[in-house]
Order: sequence, then structure tokens, then C-alpha cells
Amino acid sequence: MPVLQVFDPPMCCATGVCGPSVDPELARFSGDLEWLKQQGVEVRRFNLAQEPGAFVEHAAVKQALAERGNDCLPLLLVDERVAVEGAYPSRETLAALTGVVVRKLAVSGSCCGPSPTNTAAKKTSCC
Repeated sequence: MPVLQVFDPPMCCATGVCGPSVDPELARFSGDLEWLKQQGVEVRRFNLAQEPGAFVEHAAVKQALAERGNDCLPLLLVDERVAVEGAYPSRETLAALTGVVVRKLAVSGSCCGPSPTNTAAKKTSCC
């Protein structure tokens, strides 16, 4: 599995999901990262306010910050290559970047299938 590294802008805590008013985008993204971990992806997350050394250790991150400042953050690397800059991607995008297959739930039955309210003698208008 690939390694996903997330370089966050300066935040009050490691995930930004703290304090009295939590940004729903950060909460969604944190949940998506947990989901990726459950799929076997190694996730490493760095916060500029708490771990500035990590930002200068990676040449691509250091270069992006020098050229675009904090506007390039969040910056995501997949296997040491820049994958996303300036936005938190969706779960679907994270899955695609890391090679995780997203399984969609199959819808079972149909409006015309057998059920207590829909028998052969009584069909609905969708049939």
C-alpha cells in the first residue's frame, strides 16, 4: 500500500478538530483519513504549527511553500510525490490516489419485488 502524507496549515491541534467551533471540512477529512487507515493505507499527518521540521525535510513541500506560501496547504504527498495542493480532497479522490477500491452498496430488490405491501396481485405504478 502507498504512504499518504498530509501537510496541514497551522492549526491549534494535530487535526484541527478541536475547540468550540469545529470546521466540518476538517472533521470530514479526519474521518476519511481514519477510513483510509482501516483500508491498510499508511497515513502520516503533519501540522505546520506543531511540526515545522517535517515541512523543511521534504523537498517538494519546502519548494511549494517557498513558491506559493501557505496557499499550497494542505499539501498531500502519495509515495513522496505531490498529489493535491490547497484543498482537502474527497474520500473518493483519496481512494483513487492511494489505489483503494471503494465498494458501493448494492440496492437489493426493487419496487416491483415481493414485499408485504407489494404482491403479484397488487403492483405499484413503477412496474
